[in-house]
Amino acid sequence: MTTWTIVAAIALGLGAGVLSGMFGVGGGILFVPTLVLLGLGQVEASATSLLAIVPTAAVGAWRQHAYGNLRIRAALVVGVVSVLGAEVGVQIATRIDESLLRRLFGLLMIGVAAQLAVRTVRQGRRYPDGS
Repeated sequence: MTTWTIVAAIALGLGAGVLSGMFGVGGGILFVPTLVLLGLGQVEASATSLLAIVPTAAVGAWRQHAYGNLRIRAALVVGVVSVLGAEVGVQIATRIDESLLRRLFGLLMIGVAAQLAVRTVRQGRRYPDGS
């Protein structure tokens, strides 16, 4: 690893940690694109992201639990079922062409951005009094 790669990885970790704590995002939205930029392939970036998000998610969930925002039962159900989904996803990702996987990832990001924009416009402010 070069010095630049190490510095970029540290910046990625710090930025992803902050944004994960604020918005509940990290792996797919931040880690994967940055790791690809750092030279990893799409599959390698996705795999690396899966492990890197574990401590980030654990700390974020623990802190959100302290504020009463964590729904443990829902998190456990989603988490257990997602283990099966992750296995299926890994099988698919390792069998399709990497350029197709990159395009599908881009479509996912566009879809997520569009969904967030539409919900924001429709919903308006959740806390009108500023709290």
